Amino acid sequence: MARATTIIEPLRLSRRLGAQVTIASETFQHTGSFKFRAAYTLASQVKERRIITASSGNYGQAMAYACQLLGKACIVVMPDNSAQVKIDAVREYGATADLIDIKSKGRAERVAELANQYPEAYIASAYDDPLVIEGNASLGRELAALGRRFDFIIAPVGGGGLTAGLIQGLRASGDETPVVGAEPLIANDAARSLAAGRIVVNETEPQTIADGARTVSIGRHNWAVLREAIAGIVEVPEENIKEGLRMLFRLANLKAEPTGALAIGALLTEPARFRDCSVCCVVSGGNVDPEVYRNILAE
Repeated sequence: MARATTIIEPLRLSRRLGAQVTIASETFQHTGSFKFRAAYTLASQVKERRIITASSGNYGQAMAYACQLLGKACIVVMPDNSAQVKIDAVREYGATADLIDIKSKGRAERVAELANQYPEAYIASAYDDPLVIEGNASLGRELAALGRRFDFIIAPVGGGGLTAGLIQGLRASGDETPVVGAEPLIANDAARSLAAGRIVVNETEPQTIADGARTVSIGRHNWAVLREAIAGIVEVPEENIKEGLRMLFRLANLKAEPTGALAIGALLTEPARFRDCSVCCVVSGGNVDPEVYRNILAE
């Protein structure tokens, strides 16, 4: 059901960054992000007719659309400060957007309340589920099928479902390209977990502009893959996330959300590491509020 990823060779962006950059853009995927791969895989394989999940937006709208296609009910627990474009999309796809103030109630707490209310429902993690990894692995298989030799593939890290899936899909195709994660510096629990050799949990949900990476911790199933196989994580400052977004707009004619710009932000953060390398940057999604996007571009 997923659309093939869109491959872009942005010459001006490559020259500016000092690397041979290939973009794998999931902005044209169903619901505007890679999350549809995971959502449809999960929703189509579980037997339950109602699915409850928590999401800042992309997974929520992907699950809402997947459930609409499959005739299932869906409730998405969302922070009330989620991008309005994502809240609207969840509702337009027929799901319930259950908005919470995360300062007074956590996502997991609200999901637990709904699980008690609907004991027949499947509780779907946005990233910590083998079916999520399986769905995201389809992108890894697509990149392997390109037959291109990349020195690195860089992708955003929040809960770890995308990078774990990429690694699983690449390895299943016999492709050993190193996968590097790009994580917001102020939401760097995955990087700290790698350094500590165990899962490190954020005390609160980090308020990075990359809202798709506002996770409390990396997922257990993802950690099992990433602790052994990820080639490192670049911790990207907020300004480099914004500059990555601006560069995608100006030099690649591509609209991305802040989380989707993390891979470009990684090149800006550690230019010496990637200089003169052939790098595939995964732009994970393009769902961003117009006001937020306009403000970043104008800075």
